[in-house]
Amino acid sequence: MATNKAAKSAPPETDGDEAEAAAAAPKGKGFSIKALASRKLVIIAAAAVLGLGGAGGGAYHFLGGRMSEAAPASKIKPPVFVDLPEVLVNLSSAGTDRTQYLKVKVVLEVPDESVKTQIEPLMPRLMDTFQTYLRELRATDLDGSAGLYRLKEELTRRVNAAIAPARINAVLFKEIVVQ
Repeated sequence: MATNKAAKSAPPETDGDEAEAAAAAPKGKGFSIKALASRKLVIIAAAAVLGLGGAGGGAYHFLGGRMSEAAPASKIKPPVFVDLPEVLVNLSSAGTDRTQYLKVKVVLEVPDESVKTQIEPLMPRLMDTFQTYLRELRATDLDGSAGLYRLKEELTRRVNAAIAPARINAVLFKEIVVQ
């Protein structure tokens, strides 16, 4: 049995000419073309990765440097708030006998203290603007969040017109009651 195993594992004997021909012929000619193509592919992929990495690193360095320089230069100031007196008006009652009232407490959001000092002397004008606009509203104009949003936007527009050239950021409601 030992002889059978040795015979199976031993290479077959070849002629001397066949051995020389096998050694002289390139082994796996198709394989070497594939190896060359895969090497080119690996080189191209590596170059692309390095190029993209270099471009990304350069962009990060360039933009990161710009952002770090610009951030401390432009500090965001907290807004300043101006409380307005409470406003109580009767709403327009088109054809109804029932009188409805609107009670509003408003705060103005201004960009800085200088605008606040500009608004203080104009307070009677602002209150007049609020009174005349709010008296023309109907209770149905204030229905839902859309109605309150429209009221806020209109009041902001009217306040900015009254205090021009100064501007406010927003009108904020502290309290709003329709009765």
